[in-house]
Amino acid sequence: MSRNKKYSGSKGPRPSKTVSVPAGFAGPFLSAEKIVGDYFRSFSWKPEKGTIEIGGERYVLIRASALSHEFLEHIAALYGNRDAGEAERIGKNMLFDLAHMIGYDDALAFHKKMKVTDPIDKLSAGPVHFAWSGWAFVDILPESNPSPDQNFFLKYHHPFSFEADSWISSKKKSGTPVCIMNAGYSSGWCEASFGIPLTAVELTCRACGDEHCTFVMAQPARIKKILKKHSPLKSGNTASYPIPAFMERKKAEEKLKQTVREKEVMLQEIHHRVKNNLQIISSLLNLQAGTVSDGPAKNKFYESIRRIRSIALIHELLYRSQDFSLISLQEYFSGLTREISNSYMGSSKARLIFRASGPDARINLDKAIPCGLIVHELISNAHKHAFGVRKNGVIRLGLKVESIKGKKRITIIVSDDGKGLNPDAKRSDSLGMDLVESLCGQINASFKTTVKKGTRHELNFIS
Repeated sequence: MSRNKKYSGSKGPRPSKTVSVPAGFAGPFLSAEKIVGDYFRSFSWKPEKGTIEIGGERYVLIRASALSHEFLEHIAALYGNRDAGEAERIGKNMLFDLAHMIGYDDALAFHKKMKVTDPIDKLSAGPVHFAWSGWAFVDILPESNPSPDQNFFLKYHHPFSFEADSWISSKKKSGTPVCIMNAGYSSGWCEASFGIPLTAVELTCRACGDEHCTFVMAQPARIKKILKKHSPLKSGNTASYPIPAFMERKKAEEKLKQTVREKEVMLQEIHHRVKNNLQIISSLLNLQAGTVSDGPAKNKFYESIRRIRSIALIHELLYRSQDFSLISLQEYFSGLTREISNSYMGSSKARLIFRASGPDARINLDKAIPCGLIVHELISNAHKHAFGVRKNGVIRLGLKVESIKGKKRITIIVSDDGKGLNPDAKRSDSLGMDLVESLCGQINASFKTTVKKGTRHELNFIS
């Protein structure tokens, strides 16, 4: 607490050479200047080995423009298909995150090497280190209150920011502040020094034609209030100051993943409930069928039950799937053939064989349900009518998938080795065949029937 009182914010001379501070701040900064100066005087440059060492640590030199306007220009080119403002925001977030991490890790490494333990001494070394390492000179303003709590506040100028200088020397002018890495590095260093989350925002910038590159730093929860109070805009509108949050993109991705997961759980529950409701309807129809003595009427109930089960099977598969919008036709038809075979067990001795060729086809519900109902009708017709008194025989379901220009051509074939349909029979005489024609129209499928040593139905559509 006694150390915090030295930061009274009183005005007076600024004795430090590498940082400008009010007189009340001078003590710790003068001490930091000596510590950081001793660190940087241990300098070794060996081009023959490609190494630069300072204080026993290896450093690298990077052109200022490569981490400023040139970097943002490259990002704008990479994201040229997006809004220019969004591309700029993406680039600035990258620079802030990078600088914040570098500032944080530089602070921890420096504190450990130079045995700096007091939070105020840790923070004081930051602006001096900033100057020695070529980021900027720091001019801390009197209204600052660098206390290690929720009231932490810094307001400062960077008179020689490398980012602003790179824009000015390249004769470029920006419409928004450009010293993103300065804000990130300084907030990262201070965050490591005090152990509290901090962010910094640039209010004015020389690259925009302003007199100073001026920043405010505070905890993220307080920064909006700080901006409103210290904004140079007469309107007090702070919307023009994007507030950087460390790893904002990562947090946004995590939030998006959580939202997606919540929707997946909701869709899973919807499919589960639909399946259960269809099973309830199927059970009610089955109970009703038990009260009907007329054979043909009873069979109509059972046909409806089988149709409902073919739809319920889709929702069962989607409930177990990782993708709640697309269903595998191979998996669906495998389950559907088992369902149909079980339902006709005892009344038909025909064997049902399913074969698939080509890649798997994953289609949406709008196509999957009609496909299932079509296959159900055709196989049911074969069980009931293809073999007459013979009863036994083979029914084949074939699924062929071909890739054509990025789309999938799906062919479904239902055939049998029975007596064959009467070619003079009208389809309109059969509710099942009327349903097949109607469903083919829903999915824009072509449909044809051939009779030769049995009956063969083929439909084709593009998915």
